[in-house]
Amino acid sequence: MSALPQFNSEAPVNEALLVQRHGDLVRRIAHHLVARLPTSVDVTDLIQAGLIGLLEAARNYSGAHGASFETYAGIRIRGAMLDELRRGDWAPRSVHRRLREISGAMRAIEQELGREARDTEVAERLGIGLDEYHRCVQDATQCQVLSISGRDDDDPDFDCPSTDCSPQQDLERDEFQRELAGAIQSLPEREKLVLSLYYNDELNLREIGEVLDVSESRVCQIHGQALLRLRGRLGDWAAAHKAA
Repeated sequence: MSALPQFNSEAPVNEALLVQRHGDLVRRIAHHLVARLPTSVDVTDLIQAGLIGLLEAARNYSGAHGASFETYAGIRIRGAMLDELRRGDWAPRSVHRRLREISGAMRAIEQELGREARDTEVAERLGIGLDEYHRCVQDATQCQVLSISGRDDDDPDFDCPSTDCSPQQDLERDEFQRELAGAIQSLPEREKLVLSLYYNDELNLREIGEVLDVSESRVCQIHGQALLRLRGRLGDWAAAHKAA
């Protein structure tokens, strides 16, 4: 693993200490992120990007927004890693296009029926087999980590607020987080539980499978379906945000 960035003699002492004390945070976020990405993604690249994000956080943190440094740094670290992944362009555009189609079909069915869309209904709406649908949903576990967390260059209609900290961006991010929290609460119970175990408790897919007594691939499907459902339900917010 690469060493932490070096500081020149003019760097503030507290800046250097913040970076040194939170190096483990970078590694923890990197390993949690890489677990749901293709094997071609090198965790070392994520750590390098995250260290840059940590350094920027140490230079810019003031505590004025009421968040702890670790919370603030976590946002900047994750954002730097996601930017690095987007530059890598590892997900084919055809995958992004199919995920948008699934998300749109889910949204349309739920608006028509007033309940959660079932996998069989979405597959039928798209004219694909259930096995193909499940493979696409598993792709979402890898791809949606980018688009649900920030701008998706392959989907200009869905542009979440950046992690920069201007007053306007703070307001937009707060609004998005409220919308996202509401959308998560409206998910089917099993999908909501998988997201909670994965993002809050930081269990991996295998560990979640043991908790739910299902296979790891089934957990991957549930996770991906939840992310696609969220994307569909946040479509109205995204459209309004773009038009504003």
